[in-house]
Amino acid sequence: MDITVMELKEKLDSKEEFVFIDVREPYEYEEFNLGAQLIPMGDIPGKLPEFEEYKDKEIVVHCRSGARSGQVKEFMLASGFKNVRNLLGGVLEWKSLGY
Repeated sequence: MDITVMELKEKLDSKEEFVFIDVREPYEYEEFNLGAQLIPMGDIPGKLPEFEEYKDKEIVVHCRSGARSGQVKEFMLASGFKNVRNLLGGVLEWKSLGY
């Protein structure tokens, strides 16, 4: 199940524990970021072993618009991760809501 910007904002504000991954490129992250761990989409396959311990935990992935992170979500689900959520609308939606 995906996550809306408003739901993510509430999670971050309440300091909930979850794995938070930004799959954009470093230059995009430098321009604006939400504090997630930066792992560019192309690096995800090689980094998955580092997240084995989180297979059953909530993971939120995001990108600029939700397209790349949607692909990463599907890849992670196919790789055995159980609770991967894509940020709908990505950073564009976050900015449009003025957070």
